[in-house]
Amino acid sequence: MAKKKESKELVRSEPSRMLAPFEEMERWIEDVFRRPFSLLGPTWFPSLRFPEIEEVSPVVDIYEEGDDVVVKAEMPGIKKDDVDVSLTENSITISGEKKKEEKVERKNYYRLERSYGSFSRTFRLPAEVQSDKAKAKFKDGVLEVRIPKTEEAKKREKKVKVE
Repeated sequence: MAKKKESKELVRSEPSRMLAPFEEMERWIEDVFRRPFSLLGPTWFPSLRFPEIEEVSPVVDIYEEGDDVVVKAEMPGIKKDDVDVSLTENSITISGEKKKEEKVERKNYYRLERSYGSFSRTFRLPAEVQSDKAKAKFKDGVLEVRIPKTEEAKKREKKVKVE
């Protein structure tokens, strides 16, 4: 009688969901625009570095908190006046522009560096929202947008009893 071989896997890996061709292309294009010189990275030119290139696109968190959908975007170095937020019932678009100027003047030495970059990101919201009641605030480089859910979206939420 042969012994049954036991699996000693710590984590079973599941095959990942294949991205639709357009989703994969959209992700690739977004990465190229966010980091334009990423294709010239270490795999192609190991000695080539671009420390002066900054990523302009903000890091965004979207979550539900109570009766609101909350969108938080980290935008260091961007001014409130350079940020634009647009809403629909099921999506949000955050766009902006980063302008940086560094000027150094010393005896026999003058340096002026400018860098500009713009971004626009659109996200699908996890619930239908009342876009006309949205509130946004910008403090210390963090944009926070709170949008109340619609009554229909609140009713669809169901509690599940855990046994």
